[in-house]
Amino acid sequence: MTQLSHTALAELNTPALLLDSTVLERNCDAMAQRAARHGVALRPHLKTSKSAEVARLATRGHSGAITVSTVAEADYFARYGFLDLTYAVGISAGKIDALHRVQRMHGARVNLLADCVGAVRAVAARARALGASFGLLIEVDTGGGRGGVSPDDEETLLTIAAEVQRSESLTLAGVLTHAGHSYHAEGLDSIRAIAEAERAGAVRAAECLRAAGFTVDVVSVGATPTAVCAERLDGVTEMRPGVYTFFDLDQAARGICGIEDIALSVLATVIGHNPRSRRVLIDAGALALSKDESAAEFRGGLGFGLVCRADGTTPLPGLRVAELHQEHGLIAIEGDGDDDLRAMFEALPIGSRVRILPHHACMTAAPYDRYHVVRGSSASVYAVWGKALGWRAA
Repeated sequence: MTQLSHTALAELNTPALLLDSTVLERNCDAMAQRAARHGVALRPHLKTSKSAEVARLATRGHSGAITVSTVAEADYFARYGFLDLTYAVGISAGKIDALHRVQRMHGARVNLLADCVGAVRAVAARARALGASFGLLIEVDTGGGRGGVSPDDEETLLTIAAEVQRSESLTLAGVLTHAGHSYHAEGLDSIRAIAEAERAGAVRAAECLRAAGFTVDVVSVGATPTAVCAERLDGVTEMRPGVYTFFDLDQAARGICGIEDIALSVLATVIGHNPRSRRVLIDAGALALSKDESAAEFRGGLGFGLVCRADGTTPLPGLRVAELHQEHGLIAIEGDGDDDLRAMFEALPIGSRVRILPHHACMTAAPYDRYHVVRGSSASVYAVWGKALGWRAA
């Protein structure tokens, strides 16, 4: 729950995870409006934030249905009253006991995901032994190549659906796809094409099942790039973007958002100047920032994150986190002259604070247990929001 704080940024222990609620709310509202224009439900993927407070903003004004990726998230969100959950990772029988407890203890409804008969049989057997029941979505691969059945593989789609139908503990809910390959597409036109392939593939799989007599209520698509760029979503019932709540350098590098739309940053302290290596040391390293360099696929000069002053998120020209060790980050400047080095040391004196904009918000946020919530360029934290951690239910 929200805790009032009003702590100055200068007083925080670092590294600390900062969340600008003004930008967060703007991002959430924009995606909700986008879903409404397309006439589809929004089931945000909360693996990015793992936070009930973020979930409340992301579901404000609509159903409250969400997507999760871990048992810990399912348990956490159900405890906070989010009871319509899609567990969007291929299910294994070993997770059924924990998810059954989530349903039984909190009154939640969890939809599972599978792409093969073997998984369906194992899950159905364990659920039957527990007296549990679940909805099940068939995962469809619309180009990502990670998991899922091809929408043109009618035999496999129908075989899985028939196995679900035979089960006493599972009910076919629909189909689900994720165009994760859109994260590697260059240019908005390419992403629009992937968004259409995602839509068309999911709809084609649903139509195949319906033609064979199966009920398909849910046709679910979702990735932030395709959700932003989709030109049509007819035949789709819901979309499941996730990182849009925070955005990051990865999304900004491909034009999905602007730097001003990044709500998440890491507050760090300058702990040293090293003139020999031409580096400024900060106390945020690989664990605090992650080693994800995903935006480098589309934009150079980003290092492991861009450096901003503590009171804002406008990147300082020429500065980047150039190296990471477990608990050390090393900031470098583009120029190689003595004046450039002196300017960096003067801009970042020892003991000062900086904010680092991350490449990948999901990876960066994951290890932290809380958000220090700010508004814009405010120099103080007005709230602390908790979040889920790890993979196991509490």
